[in-house]
Amino acid sequence: MYSNLPNLIIGFHGCDLDTWRNILYRQERLLASHNSYDWLGNGIYFWENSLDRAEEWAIAYCERYNRKHPGSEPKQPAVIGAVISLGHCLDLTDYGSSHILKTGYEILKYELSLLGKPLPINRNVLGNKDLLLRELDCAVIERIHQYNRETKERAYDSVRGVFVEGSPVYEDSGIMEKTHTQLCIINPNCIKGYFNPLTPDPNWNMV
Repeated sequence: MYSNLPNLIIGFHGCDLDTWRNILYRQERLLASHNSYDWLGNGIYFWENSLDRAEEWAIAYCERYNRKHPGSEPKQPAVIGAVISLGHCLDLTDYGSSHILKTGYEILKYELSLLGKPLPINRNVLGNKDLLLRELDCAVIERIHQYNRETKERAYDSVRGVFVEGSPVYEDSGIMEKTHTQLCIINPNCIKGYFNPLTPDPNWNMV
């Protein structure tokens, strides 16, 4: 009853400059990610209300690409803003979502055991303490979507989750520097429009 989130929110998508131009000037659409390690399952990803985090991700992404493709045209980082309605949302910030995840996990675990296959695992990368490759979480969320299709339950338009990531912001802090809210948009009609984020006008107060 309360899984429809009525408010419009702002999301930021880190990308390269070519993608930025295609979306804002050629009126193309962002494509869904279909990686097996996507943190919230497959969909179009945004950082909720975090321009800085999107910029940081875009810079890191372009640096990785340029290192791997030294002979190609260098990619330049950019950020796209979006106005989003989450619609029917699997909101993992809501306490009640835990039983949905547990049910999806148990279904996936049972089915894989019948096939003699192991469960996927969440893994870190190159010693990073954060689980950056979330293959188990992705599989569980995708199994929830599949269950809804099989039982003709209403499909989720989006998934929303908070992730505690990074190092403590100061010694003995329980707050981590990269903690963020991430959005995975499944139904592209949730995205009401794209925009180019502005820099603040220093002559006026922030509103």
